[in-house]
Amino acid sequence: MNDESSIIGRINEKRILTQRLKSPESEFIAVYGRRRVGKTFLINEFFCDLICFEITGIYNASKKEQLENFSVALGKAIGMDIRPQQPPTWIEAFRQLEQFLSSIPPKKSGEKKVVFIDELPWFNTPRSGFLPGLEHFWNTWGVKQKGLILVVCGSAASWMIQNIVKAKGGLHNRLTSQIRLLPFTLGETESFLKSRKINLTRHQITELYMSIGGIPHYLKQIEKGFSTNQIIDRLCFSDIGFLRMEFNKLFSSLFNESDRHLKLIKILAKNRKGMTRNELLQATGFLSGGTVSNVFDELEESGFIQSRIPFGKKANEALYWLSDEYTLFYLQWIAPLGKQSVGGNYWLNRTNSPKRKAWAGYAFERVCIKHISKIKEALGISGLETTESPWRYFAKKNENGPGTQIDLLIDRRDQTINLCEMKFSENEFTITKAYANELHQKVSVFRSAVGTRKNIFITMITTSGVKENQYYFELVQNSLTVDQLF
Repeated sequence: MNDESSIIGRINEKRILTQRLKSPESEFIAVYGRRRVGKTFLINEFFCDLICFEITGIYNASKKEQLENFSVALGKAIGMDIRPQQPPTWIEAFRQLEQFLSSIPPKKSGEKKVVFIDELPWFNTPRSGFLPGLEHFWNTWGVKQKGLILVVCGSAASWMIQNIVKAKGGLHNRLTSQIRLLPFTLGETESFLKSRKINLTRHQITELYMSIGGIPHYLKQIEKGFSTNQIIDRLCFSDIGFLRMEFNKLFSSLFNESDRHLKLIKILAKNRKGMTRNELLQATGFLSGGTVSNVFDELEESGFIQSRIPFGKKANEALYWLSDEYTLFYLQWIAPLGKQSVGGNYWLNRTNSPKRKAWAGYAFERVCIKHISKIKEALGISGLETTESPWRYFAKKNENGPGTQIDLLIDRRDQTINLCEMKFSENEFTITKAYANELHQKVSVFRSAVGTRKNIFITMITTSGVKENQYYFELVQNSLTVDQLF
């Protein structure tokens, strides 16, 4: 039977899989998401011993090697000491799979048989015939088997979307469900750490999340009994730290010809306020067209970049920014070290450095934006129609007024806009006279530039709250803390 007890979070994903498990029809499910995000774990833990056949593609292997891999996997499923004869083609491989599945009765009436093909894109080597074989298997046999669930997974999100989710050939409209598996939220990260007897404050969990994100496999590397500073030092700055060596594997395993992807994210890592597509094309030297569009799509679908249309702008003026916490942290802190050995307390010794404080401010903003649903919940507007967007304004050449940047506006249906200011600090955040003037200026420039008559509520989102001084009472309508992001 399936077992959900070991799966932390993933509420919506478990709901989808449960529906498919209870369905009286055959089911074809695609799961995609970046490397290390927990796709394989989710499927194996949810379906458990309902999985009759499981195989994982081999990275950069030939067609012959992949077919040998299939033969070995089928032998394990059958339980033979000697594996079946290696099929010469994928059509024959899937015919062998049909015969095997037909030969095993369900353990009880109505119980599903699950076939799990992991890292599906890696099977599709040039001229291998893998996709036509899969199409033929499902269209001529699988779709007729009411007790069958076919689950395919892949880390190359764009390939999965183009060839499976939005397939135009034989698999067009064949999927019955798709799951884009994202990193853990802050709340799921806390639950995961607690399940491993790792007890950190929410402030420490937030700083950890800002550094390595909510990738389950990264979080698995953490040992209990260490502070966040110690954990980051061990994982990211030790000579043999797991995350010191992870980055180069990450992109090469996800994208073919990943040089373009890396060039684009390195530009974004240096421009924290976001860039339009045209600004990125100019900075990278890429020519506009289908190839570069695929790079944007692949990075966004894999969760490395995000885009939002600024308030009052059109779709072609969307701002892009680097949204993957580990990638940003690596490019800013780890990559500049090269192979240099930095000792045991590199991160701890930079606690009060201006560079670290600047990084923390930006990283915290990105984490808040990823948890907009929690922000809306804390503001009591979960059920209200809203649009969330950044906004930036550049003064024209003939104007003397200042420009400004707002990282998060929540435009509400009830004639109200929450202007969100996100601040990371070790203690209570204090609104100084200078910062109060900056907030007044932001509201003034925004009202003047967009001509809105809506209420504008300044909403502070901080790690430890805001000190209640005269400027706080004068300006702030809502004050949220990091606890409300969990």
